[in-house]
Amino acid sequence: MVKRRELNTIVVNRQVPDYQHVELPAQISKWRRPWKGPKFMHYNRLFFLVLLVNCIYLSWGIKQQLWWNNGVFNLQLISNLAVLNITVAIIIRQHHVVNLLFRIATSVPLSWPLSIRRIMGKVYHFGGIHVGGSIMGSIWYLCFLVASNYHYFNNIGKLSAVSTLISFIIMGLLVSIILMARPSYRARKHDQFEMMHRFGGWASLVLFWVHTLLFIYESKGSETYSEALSHSFGLWCLVAVTISILLPWLRLRKVEVTIDSPSSHVALAQFDYGVTPFAGSSTAISRNPLKEWHSFANIPAPNEEGFRLAISRAGDWTGQFIDDQPSHVWVKAIPTAGVGNIDQLFKKVIWVATGSGIGPCLPHLLLQETPSRLIWSTRNPRKTYGDQLVDEILEVQPEAVIWDTDANGKPDLVKLAYQIYQEFDAEAVICISNKKLTWQVVYGMESRNIPAYGAIWDS
Repeated sequence: MVKRRELNTIVVNRQVPDYQHVELPAQISKWRRPWKGPKFMHYNRLFFLVLLVNCIYLSWGIKQQLWWNNGVFNLQLISNLAVLNITVAIIIRQHHVVNLLFRIATSVPLSWPLSIRRIMGKVYHFGGIHVGGSIMGSIWYLCFLVASNYHYFNNIGKLSAVSTLISFIIMGLLVSIILMARPSYRARKHDQFEMMHRFGGWASLVLFWVHTLLFIYESKGSETYSEALSHSFGLWCLVAVTISILLPWLRLRKVEVTIDSPSSHVALAQFDYGVTPFAGSSTAISRNPLKEWHSFANIPAPNEEGFRLAISRAGDWTGQFIDDQPSHVWVKAIPTAGVGNIDQLFKKVIWVATGSGIGPCLPHLLLQETPSRLIWSTRNPRKTYGDQLVDEILEVQPEAVIWDTDANGKPDLVKLAYQIYQEFDAEAVICISNKKLTWQVVYGMESRNIPAYGAIWDS
């Protein structure tokens, strides 16, 4: 155990690491390098994989005459593909499914080759499937809309005007949700994006139920309605989607929170409502459950009940939270695995954090399950985050590099991370920072064939 006085001495007298002499290794060939950058990250690869699978099935269906035969569209099949894609898009985001994906990925033994483990570490890119499924589901639904209107206006089958009208409304909602989910729009108007995603999604779900039940009735043929319902693939998909969406809200609760603000920049929120989350998870909190929700990395302490959240001033909501310090907030769902969980895949890791990025790193540092070294670059750490938090870090990470940007300026985190990576003989680098710096570090490492990971801002 390092004494408090010694901990203070470590910070005050710590020599700033001299990384100027560090020579970064050559980057991989220019032909392979783009695959390590943001344009070809695994998130986008999964997105294009979903598109490819759908396009292959579309081409195969054309050869097999699945879509059009004897002047009639196969409305049932087209509808099923729309619902299937949307179901996959929603289910892949379900908290229990996310935790299962991480559990499977991180179950790979450390004895396996690093080449396999580094790929498994990209599990947090599953959002590419969500985006791909959403877009392809909407495209298939557009195909269904065109085909069903062709049937309606040519008196093919028994489609009603009500069914056709509902299809147009659903299509309008799907297009609106996709347009407002574009990264550029979401970054500028996140609140509007979130409201549209929530209420537009709920409205779409209700209308999908109405339309599906109506469509089954109108196309049941010689079957009884109950038989047609039980045989409907789309109906069972809707059941799964509804359960998936409903589950987190069944755990909605208002809980007490104790807030300590070491400075006007950060709030350390303490929770103890019977839930102790696992390291590497996050919890969504809200002051108004029907409006905006914000997720923060959980900071559980070993052998202690409850957990903390480190909330830094990064916008109107966080600023108001720090200034007002509410006594209660809403929580929902369950603690959900995040990028930090992948440290289990490596024998040694380097954590690179800036500012409040220390929050997601801290539970792993405290747990000490994976040998690690910390690089934390922040403004005046003791003044901003308080002595208690800094001392807590140094107690478990006496060799941590805590870089005071007020005193020493901003470091070259790529060179600094590489230096510590070499000294510590680590297997991977995990960076928790803003978008620009995260990609700077991740690409700086990956382009030199060093496994590196960081948040991708897809939620």
